[in-house]
Amino acid sequence: MKRTDYISWDEYFMGVAKLAAHRSKDPNTQVGACIVSQEDIIISTGYNGMPKGCSDDEFPWGRDGDETKYPYVVHAELNAILNANGRDLRGSRVYVGLFPCNECAKAIIQSGVKEVIYLSDKYANTPGVRASKRMLDAAGVKYQRLNAKTKSITIDLVAEEDK
Repeated sequence: MKRTDYISWDEYFMGVAKLAAHRSKDPNTQVGACIVSQEDIIISTGYNGMPKGCSDDEFPWGRDGDETKYPYVVHAELNAILNANGRDLRGSRVYVGLFPCNECAKAIIQSGVKEVIYLSDKYANTPGVRASKRMLDAAGVKYQRLNAKTKSITIDLVAEEDK
């Protein structure tokens, strides 16, 4: 008999997005994104971080003060779109840990992504996320919060013979 405790496609792709978030060097917020085709094939991934060629050690990571991370950091969704290297994203879905900001919503719409699946909407009441939802609605991009039956996934990086 086959296993019955396997994860769903949505849980799998969100797990990939959450794993990508672990690449982020941001000390406060780690977000990952995973773009998936209509055929359930991963097209691209991304996480929040500095642009290529911009040293993680030379640019600020602070949230407050005169110089913050905000003008420099590329968000996970935009990074995943850019990492797709021109592949056709029309009709795809993006899985992301945090609901997209208004700037990422623009990129999602323009790239042809048709659905956003997210885990957290903790900034729902901010002007940026309200604008994001307004644009997504106007463009016909669906969005839904993932209510996973699997609450956590543990990845073991120890070889079987070393256990």
